[in-house]
Amino acid sequence: MIEGGCLCGAVRYAITGPLADIQVCHCHSCQKAQGGPFATNIPVDRSYFEWLGGQAHIRSHESSPGKHRLFCGCCGSPLISRRDDAPQTVRVRAGTLDRAPAVRIAVHAFTAEAVPWWPSGAKAPRFAGPRPKIQR
Repeated sequence: MIEGGCLCGAVRYAITGPLADIQVCHCHSCQKAQGGPFATNIPVDRSYFEWLGGQAHIRSHESSPGKHRLFCGCCGSPLISRRDDAPQTVRVRAGTLDRAPAVRIAVHAFTAEAVPWWPSGAKAPRFAGPRPKIQR
């Protein structure tokens, strides 16, 4: 099990199952939502994800049709995203975990939208648009 939460500690969650590798998204929406050059997402089966506390503080924004970004209404920390077309998965923001997981970067998506001022250097596969569906 690994736990995580927001910056102010108002919202807490736990992941009780295995973690997939990190998917880095460079799209403009993720840049805006994260306030940085990319988002670091870990897909987690919804059955392994549970809120431990602070659900009353969670806010949601539908950033594009069917894509919901959940964040702490107190401190603004982005926590997870979910898609209506993939209800079995939540995408946890890796930076909100309490400790660094033993995972690696699996892919970079939307690199055509990447900012020019952030050097990547990572040797993970790159895709100019969405990453292909990964079979689990």
